[in-house]
Amino acid sequence: MRLLRGVPLLTALLTGLALTAPAGATTGPPETCARPGALAVPGAEHQRTVCLGDLTTTALAGTPYTDMADQAGLSARGTRNPSGVPGVQIDGYFPDDSRLNATHGWRHDAQFVIRLPDRWNGGLVVTGAPGTRRQYATDTLISDQVLAQGYAYAATDKGNTGPDFFTDGRRPGDAVAEWNRRVTELTVAAQRVVRQRYGHGPRRTYMTGMSNGGYLTRWQLGNRPDLYDGGVDWEGVLWTTRGPNLLTGLPVTVARSQGTADDDDLLGAGFHPGSRFLWPYHEKVYWGLTQKAFRAEFDPTYDPACPGASAGTTPEQIFAACPSDAAYSYASRPASVRRAVAKVALTGRIGRPLITLHGDLDALLPIATGSDVYARTVERTGRAGLHRYYRIEDGTHADGLYDTYPDRLRPILPCYRSAFTALTAWVEKGASPPASRTVARPSDGDVVNSCGLGG
Repeated sequence: MRLLRGVPLLTALLTGLALTAPAGATTGPPETCARPGALAVPGAEHQRTVCLGDLTTTALAGTPYTDMADQAGLSARGTRNPSGVPGVQIDGYFPDDSRLNATHGWRHDAQFVIRLPDRWNGGLVVTGAPGTRRQYATDTLISDQVLAQGYAYAATDKGNTGPDFFTDGRRPGDAVAEWNRRVTELTVAAQRVVRQRYGHGPRRTYMTGMSNGGYLTRWQLGNRPDLYDGGVDWEGVLWTTRGPNLLTGLPVTVARSQGTADDDDLLGAGFHPGSRFLWPYHEKVYWGLTQKAFRAEFDPTYDPACPGASAGTTPEQIFAACPSDAAYSYASRPASVRRAVAKVALTGRIGRPLITLHGDLDALLPIATGSDVYARTVERTGRAGLHRYYRIEDGTHADGLYDTYPDRLRPILPCYRSAFTALTAWVEKGASPPASRTVARPSDGDVVNSCGLGG
């Protein structure tokens, strides 16, 4: 029955949001909110501004102002989150011609959320959704904590969402390239909204994210460092033109599911031997879907019939692998495929302080062919002084799996929170974080809510 944990993930991919009004919500200007109607998001095609007595998920669960289904599986039960942060929330979307995001009944992509606490510390935190989720996906992971610390917060759906994200764009690679553009767009707009709300722009802007959001953090600090003061990358996806990347690492998982590869082949491809117990779950939920969707994004001519115009309409269809991917060889594909990946490739030339975390038992993005490689790339560019890299012992891709295997895993979220604190001290006080290292799993204590980076 452990594989039923795929059901929350499917819910996150496919369900919408019931629109019910939260207690205490108002569109007028109560004492906790001065003239919300005066806030205009530059470039937005549509926005809805509301004053709320609490911007955190404690109050917003079950309302139109967050989506708990889209957060399914990302955090461990027992995670303690702050609450009681009054302020302004702006939901809306930028102009876009794709219609994959049905949140709020808008059926319009490039949706965003901006939250502005009444008690502001002068900072702004920006993120993009992990996986193919939407703008509320990291509310529990990131928004609650940073809002309680006084930061303004902004998140984007990246401009396309769900298992059919690859259908967006005119050319191969366009959908993922749009992710980076949408983060930049939201960052600039959110900085201006902050100025409107508080009378001056943010003194510090931080970029952060998990998985695809971690990739976005790496890209922004490498390509738009002028917009940020630093970032925290939580197991970012690695895209390099020659590889490694998802299309060099995942085909062997499909081959194994088809009986043309075995466990030793996965180990040879960089999967950690200690992660074997997680492979059946990932085979059912992650591997096939991830391979076929990203292969369709960057290499649509390989097998146009699979996934075709859609990844599927039933759970079985969506999670199923394309059998043809068992023989997929990125190195053998036409140069046009590598040109498509080059649009989104990471160089490691970061221009601001960056902290990376990655679990050593990640069974979707193996650490050996992911963040280990990225750390070496940063070092080769001469930017190692701007980078810290923490390998989290017994961490895996999604913290929700800790609840199934509490004796074999540890959540990464508390380490992420410690890393964010270390980043801000690094940027604002010049306090150097601990040296890059493996963060050992403690033998006792509350691993769900506590993590020391060492040093």
